[in-house]
Amino acid sequence: MAGVQRSKIAPINVADPKNFQENKWGPLFAKLRREDPVHFTPESPHGAYWSVTKYDDIVEVDLDYTNYSAKTELGGIMIDDLPKNAGRDSFIRMDPPEHTAKRKVVAPIVAPTNLANIEGLIRERTETTLDSLPRKETFDWVKEVSTPLTTMMLATLFDFPWEDRAKLTWWSDVVVANVNDPEAIIHSEEERMKHFGEMAAYFRVLWDKRGKEPPKFDLISMLAHSEINKDMTPMEFLGTLTLLIVGGNDTTRNTMSAALMGLCANPEQYELLRSKHDLVPSLVSEAVRYHSPLLHLRRTTVADVELSGTRIPKGSKVVMWYISGNRDEERIDDPDSFRIDRDKPRQHIAFGSGIHRCVGERLAELQLRILWEEVLKRDLRLEVMGPPKRLQSNLIHGVLSLPARITN
Repeated sequence: MAGVQRSKIAPINVADPKNFQENKWGPLFAKLRREDPVHFTPESPHGAYWSVTKYDDIVEVDLDYTNYSAKTELGGIMIDDLPKNAGRDSFIRMDPPEHTAKRKVVAPIVAPTNLANIEGLIRERTETTLDSLPRKETFDWVKEVSTPLTTMMLATLFDFPWEDRAKLTWWSDVVVANVNDPEAIIHSEEERMKHFGEMAAYFRVLWDKRGKEPPKFDLISMLAHSEINKDMTPMEFLGTLTLLIVGGNDTTRNTMSAALMGLCANPEQYELLRSKHDLVPSLVSEAVRYHSPLLHLRRTTVADVELSGTRIPKGSKVVMWYISGNRDEERIDDPDSFRIDRDKPRQHIAFGSGIHRCVGERLAELQLRILWEEVLKRDLRLEVMGPPKRLQSNLIHGVLSLPARITN
């Protein structure tokens, strides 16, 4: 391939975590989509990388695992390369056929029949959570609603000791913590690895116990009894656990908060929802699109490629910005507006595409749907009472706290 085509505009480091913490990412991505949709940033704290910012280009990269690899040994799936001793290898950092076989082990937990079986349990817990909220006084929606509901669901999926379920959320937060943020819960990679070791030791006890028992329908038992996982390395053991914990936690937890933020910032949409309860599934999809809880995933080129006329050399770090693709004016009508009555509400790429599409998307949608069905059933009039506190991250679009109040 001929020489590399460089950026058409001055380099922009859209990956600065503060762009998302301070909610100033929108104009940056709009500029890239408009002027340089496949953009090269030659220098940054994350190394050199290419930003893919338009919907169709992102889908093309996501689907083409032959040219764009997710393998750990090439750097993994995040803009920051995995440390050599990170120990976070898992099937999301594999290409076919290994990825296909490993993913198949855990997929039954979110099959339609199992979702139907656990829907009643999710609804019961949601009812209890909403009924326990204070009336006419400010509380933290993240602490009182989003976090406990997702933590309980995680504990159920793992059949995790109920009294220790808060550990799951803690470990999820450790995984995605930005150690350079002064307010982060950890402040070094060594500290992160210490907590990972504690997590691995805890799960190893459960794993060994489940492996000696008859197979059950929980994630630990499924993994322990699968032939393909019998020789799992410590790195892959830890990586698989972190993938399942973060994947089962962050998308749902943060979208639960984002949906409330979107409705309260657009009261006409809230009133529309109150008048048309059948729009709840559309609300769920719109909240997922609008917020995009997973900001990016990364691939590494295994050959010279051309994407939308831009040449990218072999060995390049290619970052798919889902949050930008979900605001692509050429694919989403009026993308910067929060609208719950779109004709095609699930036309978003927040869950990814192709073989790496989020395995738990239907479970996330189910939890979100039930939450808003129960809010409407109780005619709860919710208000956001102040700005959210956001996570400093370029991976997870996190909401750490959200002051809210029930006004009736």
